[in-house]
Amino acid sequence: MKNDKNLMKPVAWLLVMVATVLAIGALCPPQALAQMPARFYWKSLSGANAVPFIFESLSGNTNPFDPAHNVLADAEIDATMALAGYAKFFPLFDRAAMAAVLLPMGRISGDVTVAGRAFSQSVNGFGDPMLEFVVNVIGPPAQMNIPDALRYAPGFSVDLLADLALPIGEYDSDQALNIGQNRWYGRLGLPIILQLGPWVPSRRTTLELLPSVWFFGDNDDFVGQTMETDPKFQLDVHLTRDLTENLWGSLDGVWYYGGKATIDGVSGEKLNNLALGLTLGYQINDNLSLTVGYKSSINDDDPDDLRMDNFMVTFVYGWHKMVQGMRRLKSE
Repeated sequence: MKNDKNLMKPVAWLLVMVATVLAIGALCPPQALAQMPARFYWKSLSGANAVPFIFESLSGNTNPFDPAHNVLADAEIDATMALAGYAKFFPLFDRAAMAAVLLPMGRISGDVTVAGRAFSQSVNGFGDPMLEFVVNVIGPPAQMNIPDALRYAPGFSVDLLADLALPIGEYDSDQALNIGQNRWYGRLGLPIILQLGPWVPSRRTTLELLPSVWFFGDNDDFVGQTMETDPKFQLDVHLTRDLTENLWGSLDGVWYYGGKATIDGVSGEKLNNLALGLTLGYQINDNLSLTVGYKSSINDDDPDDLRMDNFMVTFVYGWHKMVQGMRRLKSE
């Protein structure tokens, strides 16, 4: 019993922190999911659960509910998003895996011009639900028990990632801006973690990369026209560092390339844009964490350049029945 009590505090902290960081990334609306958050792919004890509550404020010249980031020149768009979701961690052939589902909702308003038609509108509702599956292929095996969780260090690890959005969000074909996108879309990626230095709480440092490709189906009723979008390559980069045992920070960068949109045979420009940002995370208690992040495009001087600002605040509640049981034993 004494050993269980001694293990309780570090195990609970480790478990919930990792589950929280993963949930923040995996369970974000499509706009946020299109940019891999820091510490997204740290692994947790199999059987862990996480539920996020996410709030975002976004502005720019693209629909923030659409990860294609189709640039609408001279547009002024503002949006507020909220999200609720759920993530579950489990072993798959001795490898760590995670499955998640999320539902974005919110409002979007702006003045845009599409195919010579001007739109000034404000809409709200539910977006396209997103499914995600991640499995580790190189790195530590799945964490099956408390000692495994305590020994976890990513070293050099590589995952396989698949996302799929279900086109059932609210959509009005007479509007240029919508919460739902009226088409299938998703991505394939290779999340990579490189551990820098010792894996010691308050001193942990990582370099994290995610090369990925987004694929988009056709929207056959985009203000009465057909919109096709080429695949979009995306590279996310994060340099993260523990500042204290409960506080960590990250320098973030993302590069978008491709994703040219064609509307009824008229082609737009492909993306070739960079964005930089900063993330701070704080563990409030054993189950609840707070994360605040800001990201903004930097090479956005021309009208056809992607212009986007994103401020996000996230609360995540994480738990595991094994750890909860140990807490009950300790309290008794």
